[in-house]
Order: sequence, then C-alpha cells, then structure tokens
Amino acid sequence: MKRRDLIKYLSVAPLAGGLSGVPYNTANASVKALVKRDLIKELGLRTFINAYGVYTTHTASLMPDEVMDAIQFASKKYVLYNDLQDKVGEKIAAICHAEAAMVTSGCWSALVLGTAGILTGMDKAKVALLPDVSGFEKNEVILQKTHSGSYDHALTNTGIKRVFVETAEEMEAAINPKTAMTWYYNEAEPWGKIGHDQWLAISKKHKIPAMVDIAADVPPVENLWKFNDMGYDVVCVSGGKAIRGPQSAGILMGRKEIIAAARLSAPPGGGNIGRGMKVNKEEIFGMYAALDRFVNLDHGKEWKMWEDRANVILNAVTKVNGVKAEIFVPPIANVTPTLRISWDQSLIKLTSREMTLNLRNGEPSIEAPKSINDAMILSVWMMQPGDEKVVAKRFTEELMKARV
Repeated sequence: MKRRDLIKYLSVAPLAGGLSGVPYNTANASVKALVKRDLIKELGLRTFINAYGVYTTHTASLMPDEVMDAIQFASKKYVLYNDLQDKVGEKIAAICHAEAAMVTSGCWSALVLGTAGILTGMDKAKVALLPDVSGFEKNEVILQKTHSGSYDHALTNTGIKRVFVETAEEMEAAINPKTAMTWYYNEAEPWGKIGHDQWLAISKKHKIPAMVDIAADVPPVENLWKFNDMGYDVVCVSGGKAIRGPQSAGILMGRKEIIAAARLSAPPGGGNIGRGMKVNKEEIFGMYAALDRFVNLDHGKEWKMWEDRANVILNAVTKVNGVKAEIFVPPIANVTPTLRISWDQSLIKLTSREMTLNLRNGEPSIEAPKSINDAMILSVWMMQPGDEKVVAKRFTEELMKARV
C-alpha cells in the first residue's frame, strides 16, 4: 500500500467500518497490521554505531538485502533438508575450491562436526557412540600449545584428546597410531614455531587429516580458497562476519569423504552429538546468498571506502592538541583499515576506559573496543554510511570536554 493510499484509508476507515457493518476495531486492526512493529524499541533495547567489529558480543555484522531476500523467500517454501545441503554444498565447494562443503551453525559447529567426521568416518555405530571415543583406534588431535585457548575446546566436544606440541620435532614424536587429526588455528600462526607449510608436510607425510580454523580470517576474499588450495583436508569458517551471512551460520569444507561423514553427526539426523547444532533452511539459503554476493564484490572499492571512513575520523581527532592517530591493518584476523587513537593524558584528563563508557552512554551510542596500551582501537568496516562522521564528531567532543 502506497503512503497516499494509507493516509486515505486511515481517513475513511472508521466511517467505512460503520457503513459496511464491519466493526470499527476490525478496521483498526487492519490498519495496525500495516505498521511494522519496532521490536527493539518494544523490548527497551538500545542500538549503537558499530566501531567495534564483527564480534559475537556485538552481534557481528548486518545482513545485506540480498541475504534477507533469500531468507524471506525460503521462509515461504518447503524443501527437503538433505537435498538443500547437497545443492548448496556443491555451490559453496565450487566457489571455494573444495571437494565438498556444508552449512553449519557457526564456525564452532564446523569444528565439532568436522572432527566428528574424521573420528567416525561413515561408521554409524561410531557416530552413535560420540563423545565416548575410548574404544576408537584413533582418538587424539595434535595442536600447538600457542594455538590453544578457547576454540580448540570445540574439538573436545567429540571426546577427542588434545596433544600439545611446540616444535616440529615434538610434532613428529607425538604422532602415533592413535593420532586422528591435526588442528591449526590460523590467527595464532605468528605465535607458534610451526608454520603452515611445515605443519601440512608433517601431516601429509604421516597421512593424517589436517584441519584449519579460519573463522574471522576473511578478508582477504582469497582466504576462502587459499587453505583448500594449500592442501588442508578440512577448513572451517564463520559465515556471519565479513561474509555477512546469518551470524549463526558457518561453513565446513574440504575432502568429500570427511564432509559426508560429518553430516552423519549433524541435523536432520538424530542419535548424534550434533543434533542440537541445527541450521535452518533459511540460514542455509542465506549463507549461500551471502557467499555468492561476497565473492563478487568489488573488494578494491570496499577497501577504499573503509580507508575513507578511517581518514574522516583520523583527520577530525588529530585536530585536537595532544592527540595521535594512525591507520593500521591487523596481520591476520579482521584484516581491514583500523584506527589506533591515543592522547596525552596530561593535556586531556580522560582515560581510554572513560572514553569507551562515554561513547557507549552518549547519544547515539557508539561501541568501540577497550583500550590496548592506553590507545583506543576503532574498527570502521561494520559502520553504516555516515556513521564515521558521527563517530568523528562524538570522539572529538569527548576529547575537547576533557582538555585541561
């Protein structure tokens, strides 16, 4: 209904209801149905400008219209679940240079299901036993100590035992008949002593499947196929960050037989450890639409837009005496133009923690990461058009208010 038609309808609805015998409250209900509910306001929630990034705590990214269109369309049709995973998996695999792929409920689910597939193969009796792997011939995973911390806990959901190493020599010594797989956390590459090439060479020498976690390591877009081309048997990635698919979706891709085995531990089947990791048909369609959109973006243009946003903020805040700012690019995860802003606290009586709270509690609310070494880190790639001007203004105002 067009706006002018809605106004016309509103003006005659009471009279029409009375003359036609339709109760007034029925006509009024029809009018209310035309007005979309603001559930954010209804629930008393506050929105914010995202200068934080693609973190789950801040609900990651926003889905583009193409993704929402796919979700809306899929919500009105029925398809067979396994057929959908087959078809979408084929498309994703082709895009990402993998033998096979499936949509999972986030990267964590991809880690769990990929590990399960390696442990069980196509043996349904083993699938039913997970996470009890005590009787399995192979039930250990090798990883570097520096790669452990939080996400490797996903692997232990399957019951697998972690074996930690630091050097290539230790890795060789740790491999034994019970070694089921090796796991590499890509973001932690600079922290370890074994790089990708050596890790893969040792894994392949002993014919052990190698899994890599690249959850937040896109962009660059080439990373979506880089690790498949490199020779990893299983690659796990988040779907709701840079790709801007549903936040609760992810991708598991790699060798055909491993993905087929992983699906035995996933929905829609039961009697397995992954039944609760359900990804609905709308998310599967949405994940494919998001990936298709993402790989076809003009990534040079996107990068220039992010640089422009960062420069708007940098140019504004550095006009304040005592403020330093620079644009840098993180080396692996969240590889986008990012701001580092610091100030002389003898001239500006404001801690970075206080700045964070002031931005959050102001109007509009702005979420920015906590300080690192007394510097504020601002991400611009999840901002909406014009947000950078608001952030520049608000940040500058807070600095000016705190000047001695």
